[in-house]
Amino acid sequence: MSRIGKKPIQIPAGVDVKVAGPVVSVKGPLGKLDWALSPGLGVSITDGHLVVNRLNEDRHVRALHGLTRAELSNIVQGVTKGYERNLEITGVGYKVAVQGRTMSFNVGYINPVTYPIPLGIDVKVDKQTLINVKGADKRLVGQVAANLRAIKPPDVYKQKGVRYAGEVLRKKAGKTGK
Repeated sequence: MSRIGKKPIQIPAGVDVKVAGPVVSVKGPLGKLDWALSPGLGVSITDGHLVVNRLNEDRHVRALHGLTRAELSNIVQGVTKGYERNLEITGVGYKVAVQGRTMSFNVGYINPVTYPIPLGIDVKVDKQTLINVKGADKRLVGQVAANLRAIKPPDVYKQKGVRYAGEVLRKKAGKTGK
């Protein structure tokens, strides 16, 4: 049996969990998220804990047991505390601005790059170079942060670009002249 899959998930106060067929709905102070269960998995709520059960012992079901438990745990944590990723912009003249639900990046291209902010994500910009991405869905927060980083990945020679806060980059030496 999966070590992670058999761990129960504590349901905090203020969080409402409903199981309707193959869909688990979790509602909390920061929003509502749903997760569709794979065939062969079931969820039960006992004594304030959420438990993921296998209905059969197929290889595919065993593989998804721990994954489903981890995703449901992330959903419960997301609707209570939320998730956030921080990014930094490094480079002379590089900056970002937020206008409504759109971000505008000036990162060395001829025209500014615009990025629409998806629903369920809050973005704050400090000092035009620090970006804070917040949301309840861990996957969506990580994907938005990755998309923002992909606009101008950090350069290995000059270290310019958009990077995660605290990301350590190995700087390469340039050409050596005679």
